[in-house]
Amino acid sequence: MLPETTHTVPVTGLAHHFDSLDQQREATTLGMWVFLVTEVLFFGGLFLVYTVYRNWYPGAFAAASHELDVTLGTINTAVLITSSLTMAMAVHAAQLGRRQSIMVFLALTMALGGVFLGIKGFEYYHKFVEHHVPGPTFAFEPKELERHAQLFFSLYFIMTGLHALHMIIGFGIMVWMLVWTYRGGITREYYSPIEISGLYWHFVDIVWIFLFPLLYLLGRHAAH
Repeated sequence: MLPETTHTVPVTGLAHHFDSLDQQREATTLGMWVFLVTEVLFFGGLFLVYTVYRNWYPGAFAAASHELDVTLGTINTAVLITSSLTMAMAVHAAQLGRRQSIMVFLALTMALGGVFLGIKGFEYYHKFVEHHVPGPTFAFEPKELERHAQLFFSLYFIMTGLHALHMIIGFGIMVWMLVWTYRGGITREYYSPIEISGLYWHFVDIVWIFLFPLLYLLGRHAAH
């Protein structure tokens, strides 16, 4: 008589080097938080550089900041806050195993992200038309502030450009999550990819929450 053998049923979404989905979820969540800490240090360095130069050249930075469109910046802030809500709803739907709801909320998050990038592109276009893009064609009035105003716009394009790049990466992640969900890879038991993606998206939103007042609001007032 042959010895009785047992067969282990593979758990959907469980990588071979983890013992359980809970262990895998904890490890991936920790990994994302470690990554986000490095991102905080990266953007924090840029914020520090901006703060130092603003204290050195308050008049030029205030004058340059007045060239930014506060209305568009405010709209983009509202758009991103709303996208954080839809992303949170996608995570909640994933925890409940509601595939259709996940897809709807992911699509809404992507749409709002697209609106944000569209508005930011419109702002960039106007800066190009007004010759406020740093380089040989840069022009600013009054002329005595031009050099330091160019420094402001250099930091503006670096910080908002890197933020937009993170938005584009997040957009790609949302597309991946949408396809994964559509194919049935996200279940009530295995929803950590949506949760991890949500952490990244919320981080990108928080970065903008700091960028908006720093560039559009605080920068408009020169220190006395």
